[in-house]
Order: sequence, then C-alpha cells, then structure tokens
Amino acid sequence: MFIGEYQHSLDPKKRVSIPTKMRRELGDTVVVTRGLDQCLFVYPQKEWDLMAEKLSKLSLGQADSRNFVRLMLAGAAEEQIDSLGRILVPDYLKKYAGLDNKAVIVGVYNRIEIWSPDRWEDVRRKSEENADVLAEKLGELGMY
Repeated sequence: MFIGEYQHSLDPKKRVSIPTKMRRELGDTVVVTRGLDQCLFVYPQKEWDLMAEKLSKLSLGQADSRNFVRLMLAGAAEEQIDSLGRILVPDYLKKYAGLDNKAVIVGVYNRIEIWSPDRWEDVRRKSEENADVLAEKLGELGMY
C-alpha cells in the first residue's frame, strides 16, 4: 500500500526519484500514465494489469468510455526504475502534469501520483477545506 507525501526534484534528464519506501512495492518496472486532475498515475505492473483489464471491459459504444480508455492507455509508458530509484518522465507526460524541476510524490493506496507542487497545493487545500462534506457524502454511501 502506498501512502505519504514527498517532495522531489526532476533532474535535467527528466528523471524523478521515487521514495525508498515506495520502491519496494513497485518492483523494477512501472507504468506511468496521465492521471486525473492533471497529475500522473504510476502503477506497479501488477496493478496496471488489473486497471487495463477493467478498462478493456468499458463499452466501445459510449464516447466517454472510449475517451477515458484513450486517455489512460495511449498516455501510458512503461518505465524502468534505475539503480538510484529514478524513473524517466516522458516529455508528453511532463507537459500534461505541468512539471518543471520539482514534483510532489503522493501515495494513494494502489498507485503513486506525481504532481506539480502548485497543482498539488491547490488540490490538497480544497480537499482539506471540504473534508467534512466529503466525509458526510461517504457516510451516506456507507463508506465512512
């Protein structure tokens, strides 16, 4: 399980270091793709296989489903974690997430998210401000 929030830098070769605690669960190869809210999702291969299987079952007849599958699959890149614990962030993903020379790495249970610091601050702040409302809605669904 991935948890926590970490500040890291992107080096001039567009590599970002993955926190040591997270590397153990990731394995040697990860899949990086466009995430929601203009962040990047990083999946261990096993979790990516499960996600891809779910995506393959979405209806081709619905435009929203097709577009979401395209977003996730066409944007995906397999990356190796190097001996220093870094992964390469391809240019198109770096641009999508608005990354420059700094990144925030966030653990979200079965995946890692990579955020630009400014975007992460906005999302985190809004979530904190709405925590009570979110908890109520989850309570109504029997989730909290």
